[in-house]
Amino acid sequence: MKKLTIDELETKAHLIRCHIIRMLTKAGSGHTGGSLSMAEILAALYFKILNHRPSDPAWPDRDRFVLSKGHGVPALYATLAEAGYFPVEELMSLRQVNSRLQGHPSSINTPGLETSSGPLGLGISVACGIALAAKRDHKAFHTYCIIGDGECDEGQVWEAAMAANKYTLNNLTVICDRNRFQLDGAVDHIMPLEPFADKWRSFGWTVCEIDGHNMGQVVAVLEDVKNQSRQTLVLAHTIKGKGVDFMENNNDFHGRAPTTEESEKALKILKCEEK
Repeated sequence: MKKLTIDELETKAHLIRCHIIRMLTKAGSGHTGGSLSMAEILAALYFKILNHRPSDPAWPDRDRFVLSKGHGVPALYATLAEAGYFPVEELMSLRQVNSRLQGHPSSINTPGLETSSGPLGLGISVACGIALAAKRDHKAFHTYCIIGDGECDEGQVWEAAMAANKYTLNNLTVICDRNRFQLDGAVDHIMPLEPFADKWRSFGWTVCEIDGHNMGQVVAVLEDVKNQSRQTLVLAHTIKGKGVDFMENNNDFHGRAPTTEESEKALKILKCEEK
């Protein structure tokens, strides 16, 4: 695919957010806040960083991407549609019976999805397996995985972190969407993670901290990780509900879709073009 400029990537992130609001409103259910917080990261991956072919989703040499925090899949669907994996119009079928776009990723019928996910902690383990298989098969592709910070309550995350270090998976990059909220409230209240970065370092990972909404920083760190000698954790500090002021850091929108009135207000704040 054509690699976009920073300005063009920011435009893509904006479109992704507009799609998220519209599709969740139509569905009447889903996860708003944690989808909005990933827009810049996904735009950078799919329109700048990943080697992939929307016309050939099974291309053997493609880079792999795993969304471990599967509840944020509306952001990924919006990205895949913008990239050309399926029509943008199909986004409005989110969570409908017989739709390819279910509430959590299902790779059986949806082009562009490497694996199904949803149970938290699972995706990073799958990503480790993919990266290890690539090493053993002498394949050059890179594997990327997005996890949530609340997801790091799961012991399986840390088991995967240990495994990645054991096998020196320098072909694996994990990006933590550090928006500081999870289902039941603030991460720091439910299960504090600090010193978070140092914990990953103690497990043998290279850690890079960035502003997850600064496209220049996102692109720079993702371009650099392929040069690391060890597996990398990108700690992306983000805002849950980013872009819509009344949704930002408002955990009421963790697992709730906007009402029609809220959607109209959000689309105006985002300055989305009318459909």
